[in-house]
Amino acid sequence: QVQLVESGGGLVEAGGSLRLSCAASGRTFNSYAMAWFRQAPGKEREFVAAISWTGDLTYYADSVKGRFTISRDNAKNTVHLQMNSLKPEDTAVYYCAADLNHHGPSAPYEYWGQGTQVTVSS
Repeated sequence: QVQLVESGGGLVEAGGSLRLSCAASGRTFNSYAMAWFRQAPGKEREFVAAISWTGDLTYYADSVKGRFTISRDNAKNTVHLQMNSLKPEDTAVYYCAADLNHHGPSAPYEYWGQGTQVTVSS
């Protein structure tokens, strides 16, 4: 089992940048595929980005491709989401997710963090 804690959210103007972090407990972090999802008010949760166990495979939603970058540091049990050129439509609660057996946009992630709020003002 793994516990996930997100950080790095906040308020930023359109065009700005934020870097989200997700710290994972446990000694087997490199066994988990990781992902970021987001949920805006009144909308369903949607996939943002994912990274495989070793970090050699990454996946992005079309809406963030070219602006967001997912990365992981297995030595520090951390996954990051670098968000550049932020837009008001990126405003949402961002969630970190992990799974032992699956990876990618459609994986049934088993473990979830509590989320961190990102607000982009126009």
